[in-house]
Formats: sequence, C-alpha cells, structure tokens
Amino acid sequence: MLDSKIPEGALANKWSDYKSKVPLVSPANKLNLDVIIVGTGLAGASAASSLAEMGYNVKAFCFQDSPRRAHSIAAQGGINAAKNYQNDGDSVYRLFYDTIKGGDYRSREANVHRLAEVSTNIIDQCVAQGVPFAREYGGTLDNRSFGGVQVSRTFYARGQTGQQLLLGAYSALSRQISRGTVQMYNRHEMLDVVMIDGVARGIIARNLLTGQYERYFGHAVVLATGGYGNVFYLSTNAMGSNVTAAWKAYKRGAMFGNPCFTQIHPTCIPVSGDYQSKLTLMSESLRNDGRIWVPLKKGDSRLPEDIPEDERDYYLERKYPAFGNLVPRDIASRAAKERCDEGYGVGQTKMAVYLDFKDAINNLGEDTVRSRYGNLFQMYNKITGEDPYKTPMRIYPAVHYTMGGLWVDYNLMTTVPGLYSIGESNFSDHGANRLGASALMQGLADGYFVLPYTIGEYLSKEIRTDRISTEDEHFVIAEKETRKRNEKLLNIKGKKSVESLHRELGKIMWDNCGMSRNEKDLKNALAQIKDLKKDFWQNIFVPGSDNELNPELEKAGRVADFIELGELMIYDALDREESCGGHFREEHQTPEGEALRDDENYTFVSAWEYKGDDKEPELHKENLNYEEVTPTQRSYK
Repeated sequence: MLDSKIPEGALANKWSDYKSKVPLVSPANKLNLDVIIVGTGLAGASAASSLAEMGYNVKAFCFQDSPRRAHSIAAQGGINAAKNYQNDGDSVYRLFYDTIKGGDYRSREANVHRLAEVSTNIIDQCVAQGVPFAREYGGTLDNRSFGGVQVSRTFYARGQTGQQLLLGAYSALSRQISRGTVQMYNRHEMLDVVMIDGVARGIIARNLLTGQYERYFGHAVVLATGGYGNVFYLSTNAMGSNVTAAWKAYKRGAMFGNPCFTQIHPTCIPVSGDYQSKLTLMSESLRNDGRIWVPLKKGDSRLPEDIPEDERDYYLERKYPAFGNLVPRDIASRAAKERCDEGYGVGQTKMAVYLDFKDAINNLGEDTVRSRYGNLFQMYNKITGEDPYKTPMRIYPAVHYTMGGLWVDYNLMTTVPGLYSIGESNFSDHGANRLGASALMQGLADGYFVLPYTIGEYLSKEIRTDRISTEDEHFVIAEKETRKRNEKLLNIKGKKSVESLHRELGKIMWDNCGMSRNEKDLKNALAQIKDLKKDFWQNIFVPGSDNELNPELEKAGRVADFIELGELMIYDALDREESCGGHFREEHQTPEGEALRDDENYTFVSAWEYKGDDKEPELHKENLNYEEVTPTQRSYK
C-alpha cells in the first residue's frame, strides 16, 4: 500500500503542526543546493521564485520563448479563496467541503484542507504583487460564484485572471533571474529524468532552437508541466501542452495517479469543422448571469430570438433547482450531451446549447454585463461573428483539465525520491472532478506556500551530497537513450504526418473515453490504440534532423507519449467499475442518470506502475480514509 505520509493529528491542525516540526535548511547550506524546476506556468514560476528567494540555486526550464507564454495565461474566470468577503457563510471548512464533494469524494482530505487553508494567503500575495483584481465601489475586492458552490469566493480580473496572475508570478521570477538566483532556460524541453542509485539527480533537455542535447544536475527535480488534455487532440489546452515530462518520470518509476480522471468543461465554443486544431474556452463565470437552454421541440431550427419563453427548456434550472446553471462541470457537461443526443441541440451541427444573457442585460443593464464579461464577449464575437449582446452564445463541452497526473504524497514527492510534481502535473487535490476556479488556486498554493516547506524536509538530508558532474555515466547513458529515440523517429521515413495520427488518437479517446465510457467501447479503444501505436512506429514521417530547429520532431515525441498515455487511461477507466465525477461509466448510474459511486470497493487513488514497453502496468492503491466528511450521493437539486 502506498504511503501518503499524511501527518498525524486533527485535520485542521495537520498543516500547521507539520510546518512547526519540518526539518530546516540553514541559509548557508541553501547556497549549496540546486533545484531544477521544469515548467514556468503558475505552479512552476511561483515555486522557482519562492525557492530562489529562500536562497536555493534554481534552474528553471520552459519550452516556450518566455514563461509569459505558459498556458496558465489562458485561464479566464477566477481563483477561489475562503475570504468570506460577502459574509455569505464561507469559511476554510466550507471551501474544503465543497472541494471534497465536488470531486465526488475521491480526493485526499489532508491535502484539500491544506489547500483551503492557504487559499487566503494566495490572494494577499497576488494583491501585493499588483494583480488587478476586480473591486467593489468602496475599494474592497469583488468576487463571484462558480459551479458547485452556494457562496461567492471567486476573485477575478475580468476574464483575464490567469493572465494577470501569471504576470504577477512572472515578475517575481524575473526579479530572481536578475539577482542570479534563477538560471532561466527558455526553449528547452525536458526529455528524461536522470536517475542515480534510484534517486532523481537531474534531467536531459533538448535546446529547441539548436537541437543540442544538454545535461543538468539537481539535488531535487520539480515537474510543473501542466496537464495532458491534448491526448484528445481537440481541447482547450494550448497546442504545445503535453505529457512528455511526466511520462518520462513515469517510465523512470514515478507512479501515475487516476489517469482516466479528465474534466470536460461545459462552456466552450463548439467544434465547427475538421480544420480545427484546438477549442476555445468560454469562462465558467458566464454561468453566473447567463442562462442555459435548448428548445422544447426537437430539431427546432428557428433563430433563438424567435423561440418564445414557454417553448424553451432551461434544463439545468429544471433538473437542479438549488444550483441551477452553476452545477459542477461534470454534471453540466453530461446534461448538455444528453440534450443534444436526444435531438434538442442547436446550431448547424446540432451539437450545442444556448447560453443566453437577455435576462441579465434586461435586469442589470448592458453596461454592467459589459464590465463583467466584455473581453469574453469580444472574443466570442471575433471567433463566431455573432454578437452575444444580441443573440445567445452557442456552447458545448470540451476537454479542459486533467485531475490525474503523477502520484505524489503529502510532501508533493512522487514515488521517485527527489522528484516532485506540482500543479496540474500531479494527480491533484481535486478528486474525480475539479471545481471551477480551483486550478489557479492549487498551482499557486503548491508553488508559493506548500513546496517551499515540504521540499526542505528532503533537502535537509541532501546538504552532504556534493554536486554530481554531468559527465557521470548515468547522465551520458540517459542522453544516449534520448538521442536514440529521436533518431528512430527520424529514420522511419513513412508517409503519415504526426498531425494525422494525433487526430486519430484524439477521436479514439473522445469517442470511447470522453464524457461517458462503457466496457465494450473501452476494450475496443484499447485494441485501436495498440494498432495505432504500431502504425505510428512504422509509418510516421518526420522531416529534418535532430541538430536543428525541428518542431515536427518535438511534436512526434509528444504524440508518441500521448499514445502510450492513452493506453494507460483506458486501463484505468476499465478497472474503475463505478461512476464518479468526470469518470462516467454508463453501466453505473442512478435511475435519474447521475453518477453512481461504489464507495465500498473504489474509495482509493489508482496509482499505476510502469512495467515495461508493451506490458500491462501494475495497479497500486492508496486508500482514502475520511475522518471529517461522510461520503454521500452528490445532490445539487
């Protein structure tokens, strides 16, 4: 059984007790310790700046031309924190409970309570950095509600919250770069973890501009490389977002937790043609004032403004009166799919529902709606050519976030000593479904307030470890293995493009392991992915060489990893014979069509161990023990 290393004591005291007893590293010793951080989004940038400020030597890597290009910048709606500014009953416990419940009781209590505790510090940190959160007339910070809660705890900067938070973290990181405490490596992609005597001791990276392979030593390695939603090809993720760093760690012994837990966001611009390579998110915040509906009549092709009120089905308000349009994402997504599958969808494809702001504009005035959502409305207008002030938006669910990722203990360390994973790259604190506005919260919590404490416990034992030369044979061998794989990709000289095979993988995953899954389709998908894997390694065509700028080579390596990840996701979805959150097995649902958990047999984290290429992975379990919360059937009615 996996040891999560959760501290003893009462839940509310675990984190404070831990911090008071954790071993420390003296300032003089920190100067002699190197920490590698891969990824410079919110989690990575905040971690790098914090550790450097504390005195560690930090080497930070990103594959973009600047940390400002990290996908965190695309987050729109807001960030949660238990400030209770609205005096509507919020508290640390309420945020903890909402997160546990929203995750369908498949998350670790101690981690979630810690997240809720530090949430208030995050807002103070970001305000101090100059993040321009929305404010009330009197100057106090404004906030709003998101799905799955009945309080207002989401702080926001219009529809650009991720951008503003990342700029804050980037400014903190830039300060440390200028001080020389952070060495920044832009346009570098991590391609392997270097292991020495079972401990992570560095990485192999490729300079994406020159093609040069480079070796880097670290007393500890931290992965902050985001999620793997692009395994579905079409998602709201940036096109460069990938699983490669986490996947290399998995193959070096880091177990992968809950890989089939993926989140489908209900509020995205629908697919409009085969030419698309990504989808566009429309913030969940829009559901605060927008009302979701479909026509009462199947196949109704009238313009939305021509459909009278009594011929509209506000189905979320009908089915979930207590939460209405602000039900959690998994529930809202399945409800939209069900309406469209039954023939009530709208638009040319009939795979969309309406998000209507007519009532909000009438009640609040267009100026108020514009002040809240103006930039989002503008983006929608530019993409679709439609004016949401005059006609309802058309939305449909799309892949957005992954709750699965590298398994980590309470200290955020993987099953590989010295290798950490933070933010979306770990299996997270969100269970089987993430509440809206909690991704930014977790990324900044891990980077600013959790990792700086927990990594100290490990590094306090490393002060006697001398820096290891990158000429060491373990670094040399790791680099050779990396080169060999890329040479293999280049030498296939087949006739199929990377893009076409990625698209095939995405269709397999979306059709069989997307919003709903069943045993028959999953088994068929497993066979299809195995065939696709064979096709990839026989027929892929990658032009150019590995000693130059070569985006196709980068892409090929990432898609190869996605194919293998797809297999693991199918294994995980097949094993979990229940429905919970984003994992909806059609065989396990209530008479009303809601997710039906099996708490007796599946109250655990699935942690998968790599056993070799073309071999089935081995399942390990971390039992989830609930001390403060009693798992119940989720109800938002």
